[in-house]
Amino acid sequence: MDIKVLGPGCPKCHTLEKNTREAVKELGLEAEVSKVTDVNEIAGYGVFITPGLAAMKKNKSRQDRNNKCFR
Repeated sequence: MDIKVLGPGCPKCHTLEKNTREAVKELGLEAEVSKVTDVNEIAGYGVFITPGLAAMKKNKSRQDRNNKCFR
């Protein structure tokens, strides 16, 4: 799973990132947590108020179109 924390870097964004990383660890998930700070990229996820969170299931097949994004 790929989890993206969406936000410019405000205190709430940092808190969401910290809480997300802790939850992933506590639940024993195989997930990569990364930050997206570019406003245009954040808007591409349909998020216009931050912080936001996007979780995408990684598909190991060759067809990337099957990846799911939960908003």
